[in-house]
Amino acid sequence: MAAKITDGTFDKDVLQSSKPVLLDFWADWCGPCRQIAPALEDLATELGSKITVAKMNVDENPTIPVKYGVKGIPTLMIFKDGQVVATKVGVMQKSKIKEWIESTI
Repeated sequence: MAAKITDGTFDKDVLQSSKPVLLDFWADWCGPCRQIAPALEDLATELGSKITVAKMNVDENPTIPVKYGVKGIPTLMIFKDGQVVATKVGVMQKSKIKEWIESTI
């Protein structure tokens, strides 16, 4: 299951994480966000030993999305050693998300 990240837990759970983190910026009202959610849940299980899959609701947590320049959702960012190493915006198939993760980490 994808971890839930807030503005308050971001530093500890993402920037200080011992393994890479795929952070999904999403919102309840976003159809494309709901469309990729099952794929992200599957990948959280499949790749859990290599990467943490996490979600941040942009409506409930406005600070971090603004800080990282999130303009559209869903936005997926991979953080490694406290830095953004890759970003994708929009819907992708599970296989493409998995390929992107594996090529990045």
